[in-house]
Amino acid sequence: MFLIDSHAHIYAEAFRQDQAEVLAKAEAEGVQKIYMPNIDHTSIDVMLETEARHPELCLPMMGLHPTSVQKEFEKELYLVEEWLSKRKFAAVGECGIDLYWDKTFLPQQQEALRVQVALAKKYHLPLVLHTRDSFEEAYEIVAAEQDGTLTGVFHCFTGSVEQAVKVTELGFMIGIGGVATFKNGGLDLLLPHVKLEDLLLETDCPYLAPVPFRGKRNQPAYLSFVASRVAELMQKPLEEVAAITTRNALRLFKSVS
Repeated sequence: MFLIDSHAHIYAEAFRQDQAEVLAKAEAEGVQKIYMPNIDHTSIDVMLETEARHPELCLPMMGLHPTSVQKEFEKELYLVEEWLSKRKFAAVGECGIDLYWDKTFLPQQQEALRVQVALAKKYHLPLVLHTRDSFEEAYEIVAAEQDGTLTGVFHCFTGSVEQAVKVTELGFMIGIGGVATFKNGGLDLLLPHVKLEDLLLETDCPYLAPVPFRGKRNQPAYLSFVASRVAELMQKPLEEVAAITTRNALRLFKSVS
């Protein structure tokens, strides 16, 4: 049984001391690819160094995380486009809007998202969208720009069935992570009503570790706990969940798969 972690910050400081061991454990648990979202200029080098050490396993994206959008965000976006023009990446991301921590820079976040949507079109890459407390704001921008060429995933999705329908009708995937295992995560109300063909699995490590590791450092090896919970809630065999979500990820990230 193979799994793909469609969203993992495996290059983060939390893995500095034991990254190789963590990746070896992930492979032992059947994780065959790990897609790494970028944050901003501070994460590029360490992310690409991780790729260089594990080129078949760890595949980078290029984008600007909404929490890194400040007044002078244009400089960050110039760097994003410079990198996109130089080499292949799996996706533009992670990008989007985050209104959980701070609403001060919402206009800048909206503009940064529009720019990255345009970059996704220009370079024929999927979008990996972060929409914490901001689903409608992010959806509105992407929907307005959808011309039939945009693809991507609303990562760490915790929305309603109605919002999930909007995502899939837009032609995007739904990213499911450790929240699916949380007692009050809400995904027990969603997953019985969506199709496996619309799902990607993710850890978002080192964050959002699934039960029974909740509150601890998350890692790609724990993806099997997410897959098992999805299988339980959707009343599907675990092997089917693994096979279909793996196929979905390879299809979405086809530029580097």
